[in-house]
Amino acid sequence: MKVSIITSCFNRAATIRGAIESVLAQDYNNIEFIVVDGASTDGSLEIIREYEDCISTIISEPDHGMYEAINKGIRVATGDVIGLLHSDDFFYNNGVISRIVEHMQTTRADFLYGDGLFVNPDNTDKVVRYWIGG
Repeated sequence: MKVSIITSCFNRAATIRGAIESVLAQDYNNIEFIVVDGASTDGSLEIIREYEDCISTIISEPDHGMYEAINKGIRVATGDVIGLLHSDDFFYNNGVISRIVEHMQTTRADFLYGDGLFVNPDNTDKVVRYWIGG
């Protein structure tokens, strides 16, 4: 099962590297990684370009916000499953995508979502708040 991960970014030089490395560290190997940058001016695109050999598609052009960027990513995605990882987020661990694929194959789910942890940006081991999906 091919998984397309879309990361939208605008002026997130402080966090985009962590998001990218989180995707690249996944133990699942059939990932199409799409990064959509809204023509950042803070050095975000330069950081993204450092990883261009590992990113399937990079789009950098002005847009009207995160949702337009996500839709641009969806339009070019070719995966069986599409996931979103925002530019200031990271996966809980390196096996997240593998577990998602396994669960979707086992249950034949069409849609899957999970809970989230908000962490202290200076100490990501410190959970600030739990987000429980409804």
